[in-house]
Amino acid sequence: MKIIPGLPAKQTLKSALTRKILGPHACAVIIKSGGDLFAVDPEDMGVGGALRRDGKYCSDEVERFRPHLKPEGRVLIVGAHVGILAIPISKLCGEVVAIEANPSTCELLKINIMLNSAGNCRAVNIAANDQDENIDFLLSKVNSGGSKRVPKIKENMYYYDDPQTISVKACRLDKFLEEKNFDVVVMDIEGSEYFALLGMQDIISRCKMLSVEFLPHHLKNVGGVTVEQFLSVIAPHFSRLTIPSKGIVTDASGFIEHLTRMYDLDQRDEIMFEKI
Repeated sequence: MKIIPGLPAKQTLKSALTRKILGPHACAVIIKSGGDLFAVDPEDMGVGGALRRDGKYCSDEVERFRPHLKPEGRVLIVGAHVGILAIPISKLCGEVVAIEANPSTCELLKINIMLNSAGNCRAVNIAANDQDENIDFLLSKVNSGGSKRVPKIKENMYYYDDPQTISVKACRLDKFLEEKNFDVVVMDIEGSEYFALLGMQDIISRCKMLSVEFLPHHLKNVGGVTVEQFLSVIAPHFSRLTIPSKGIVTDASGFIEHLTRMYDLDQRDEIMFEKI
């Protein structure tokens, strides 16, 4: 593994050492997190590293979604990774559809569904997109959750672990998913959010709440979209925005102002849009 100097170098070295210690044939390690079990990639220092170190990851997000979940409800998670959200959420609702573009990560997601007997959680290995096609996709090693479509602007931050580029199947979710009624949609797909949302306008029009990652450098460098473009596929469907890190709750009149400020300051958050 090539190690590029700078901030990620320590994590890259840890990843390489973990692989060397476990050997070339270890495809996963199993972590106990609360009452759940998660198989994670040995080389992953992101979600996998946090689970190995702390035994938990993003538990606060599950609690944030809890008021929006109903025993008979349906949840769509786009960018499900290994199921760290999908598995616990599946205990709080009727069905979870978990979309994951990275083939290796999706295999771990399927294993975790079986490990936790989450029979109401369905894993789907596709990339959400604005059209049906194959797209070039980076398989990040040190942070597998950072796997993404090949960026329009190839910054070093996306290539520090020498990721492999593969072709993955990409689909419009409005066309791919027969059942389009979801109470909650959760999306974290490393810069592909605009394209995914463009291809699921029917689904978004029906859901009550959308949680989506807002990360300016992904919008700029990966998707090549502006705040206005990002909001164009969201704002027509929702009337309230919550920005948890700032304690901001605003109606539609404040969408562009607050997100433009975050964009200019390169500030990220998992933001929530609701219908009221």
